[in-house]
Amino acid sequence: MASRVRIQEADFDVGAELAALQGARTDVGAVATFVGCVRGQAADSARDDEVCALTLEHYPGMTERAIEAMIVEAEARFPVQGALVIHRVGRLLPGERIVLVAALSPHRRDAFQACEFLMDYLKTHAPFWKKETTPRGERWVDARVADDAALRRWGLASANAAGPVVPASDAAADAP
Repeated sequence: MASRVRIQEADFDVGAELAALQGARTDVGAVATFVGCVRGQAADSARDDEVCALTLEHYPGMTERAIEAMIVEAEARFPVQGALVIHRVGRLLPGERIVLVAALSPHRRDAFQACEFLMDYLKTHAPFWKKETTPRGERWVDARVADDAALRRWGLASANAAGPVVPASDAAADAP
């Protein structure tokens, strides 16, 4: 069986990855995917805030184990028939793909939810470090309060971003 988690510098072929994930299975009713890309300049941002490059670092071995645990958690929450997370590291330029998250399930809602859960979990719990290069120089990217908030709707708490620490018991009240 192919690995469900890959950390790599090389780009990936989304179509080939999805074909390999599904294989010849006929019991799959839905394949949900998320592909994240390096964003250069947002339409509402200043020119000096433009990202010229994004450098991603990770802790080999630990990162793969953490993401595999995320997939196990998704399988416990949703009827997932397969999942895949590919995350790139190294120096990436605007427009390049960073991450592929895919989930197979008998039904679309479960596949969408599993994929979204994995992405929310990935943003808050995967041990990656991101450095943006802009016209003003380089800066390490901190976790965002919005990412922690997205995780709370799954009944999980994270205190990665600057903001109030939310106990898991309080986060469960916000869960869908």
